[in-house]
Amino acid sequence: MRRTDRLFDLIQILRDGRLHRAQDLADRLGVSVRTVYRDMDTLMASGVPIEGERGLGYMATAAITLPPLNLSVIELEALHLGMAVVGEAADPELQEAARSLSAKIDAVLPEDRSTPPTGWGIAVYPFKDATRGFEHMPALRAAIRARQKVRISYRAADGGITDRTIRPLQLDYWGRVWTVTLWCELRAAFRVFRVDRIEKLSVLPQLFVDEAGKSLADYLNQSDMGTD
Repeated sequence: MRRTDRLFDLIQILRDGRLHRAQDLADRLGVSVRTVYRDMDTLMASGVPIEGERGLGYMATAAITLPPLNLSVIELEALHLGMAVVGEAADPELQEAARSLSAKIDAVLPEDRSTPPTGWGIAVYPFKDATRGFEHMPALRAAIRARQKVRISYRAADGGITDRTIRPLQLDYWGRVWTVTLWCELRAAFRVFRVDRIEKLSVLPQLFVDEAGKSLADYLNQSDMGTD
């Protein structure tokens, strides 16, 4: 597993707001405790809202609002896209300016314990990881609003590609990487997929309604989440 993917998985585990021991995280990811310590140091140094220390455990805290600016998802996506484009520019000075601007934006994301986490995270991933998924964002947003099923070809971390029908429920932003929380009809389970790993996407004419065990509220009430 690439370190970038492992850091993403750590954030996914910690987003439940519970305290996790390093040994439990290591067992779940199949790495050493020493590796978990290094990864947690990297996440905290990057500004990811995590509390804890070696020997005690780690937990994530919520970072949601952007005072004094309250940006909508679409507004922040536009800002993110602009920084991603500049971050991939040939001019080293502009690249550094984009990274500096991103760090400043990340720095003003506060820890807000009064509201539940919605997936707004801090910079961990390179700009190029996000740009691959931008073409699918409009269709996913529209499908979530209209409650339409979507057919996707998804590339897993090991490179394998599967075709599946999904019910998209929520888009989350993790600092350079967008994810979609969904109900997967192939696995009959909730999944959180990175948008940049969606190879193909088509919105289907079928609509869906909330069903017991398949709604966003059901997802938010559970802690065990698959990623295949």
